[in-house]
Amino acid sequence: MDDAEIVRRIGDLTDEEHGLERNHEGAPLTGDELDRMRSLEIALDQCWDLLRQRRARRDAGLNPDDAAVRPASVVEGYQQ
Repeated sequence: MDDAEIVRRIGDLTDEEHGLERNHEGAPLTGDELDRMRSLEIALDQCWDLLRQRRARRDAGLNPDDAAVRPASVVEGYQQ
């Protein structure tokens, strides 16, 4: 996946996340929707991490295609 594809994926995930929020303005999400929201958040964190990895590799003169998606357990452990 190249940078443009990652950015598009981030946009798609964000659109879905915002759609869930808009559809339930003033009302709580169902259990399934909460699960989906959590999976969207994880996927977004993974995409942003992959994009940062690719940019860092490129800046260091390395091949950005060698960057890989890290597991949720890794990206969710980062400090904000």
